[in-house]
Amino acid sequence: MLVFAGLEANAQDERWSADKTNKWFDSHPWSAGCNYIPATAINPIEMWQAATFDTATIASELSLAHSIGFNTLRVFLHEVVYRYDSIAYKQRIKTFLSIADRNQIKVMFVLFDDCWMADPHPGPQRPPRPGVHNSEWVQCPGKKDVLSQERWSDLQKYTEDIVRTFANDQRVLIWDVYNEPGNSGIGTYTTPLLINVFQWARSQHPTQPLTSGVYTPGRCSATQLKNSDVISFHNYGDGDKMKKQIEKLKALGRPLICTEYMARTNGSTFQGSLPVLASENVGAINWGFVNGKTQTIYPWSTGKVPMTEEPKVWFHEIFRADHTAYDIAEVELIKKIVKDKNNCNL
Repeated sequence: MLVFAGLEANAQDERWSADKTNKWFDSHPWSAGCNYIPATAINPIEMWQAATFDTATIASELSLAHSIGFNTLRVFLHEVVYRYDSIAYKQRIKTFLSIADRNQIKVMFVLFDDCWMADPHPGPQRPPRPGVHNSEWVQCPGKKDVLSQERWSDLQKYTEDIVRTFANDQRVLIWDVYNEPGNSGIGTYTTPLLINVFQWARSQHPTQPLTSGVYTPGRCSATQLKNSDVISFHNYGDGDKMKKQIEKLKALGRPLICTEYMARTNGSTFQGSLPVLASENVGAINWGFVNGKTQTIYPWSTGKVPMTEEPKVWFHEIFRADHTAYDIAEVELIKKIVKDKNNCNL
């Protein structure tokens, strides 16, 4: 079933109540972790395709994540991989979940994404452009498919099959149905698709809640807030800006997870934001983990002006390729806050 702009109430038919969602939130440890892609993958297509699905790197990096107390990973899926390889793709997702589970990590899967390159394609991906942040990250499904409803039946099949397959899987913590809808110049054109994605996911009656993270006022934010079970958001400001946004969102009466933060030269740091998130009982998922092909040690601005050498202050990421810490004080802070918050041994 397709629903269109002006029929947003349809996407709320089975929205979890605030009481149910708060009980769900309280039944889990405080979520701390990162947006994860292996260092050997340049985008989610390369992460998940058979030829480049790197279980050795994933196993090593998830062990590293566990060692600093991370218990949650936000991981982007991609419809292109599903379209050409659905059965094997779902098996690779199961493999990933098994690795995560061995490391006591739960996963937040992202189904769709409006960020960066507008024309995703299967097969070999282009290599990184030197000195450029996220030079080959690709949208899902791609701008032309967002705008063309002729493709939406395929997007519905992808959404429903993936959610149905893992609807009762306790290794999946929550579904992020759409990352930054309306970004990369798409604007409110995404809203009708966003409404449908909520409805398609809900139709499979997952035992996990749904969310879509608010990242800027306007665009699709009203639809995101109206239909999310758990309220998630992105904040790349300093600790004070983080606290102000949390205060506003808490008025909605639902649990909160910050699904993107930590961009050092933008003023968003572990030292400034993580203590706020912990004290406010808001889930904390930063951008970046091990420096690799996405090159997000470079700032967003390098999309226009590439850097010719490694920045003195990294934008994102926590570890170098050899798994040594970029800043050991940050790692110790993460470990201490997670240990104190969840009363665990690290």
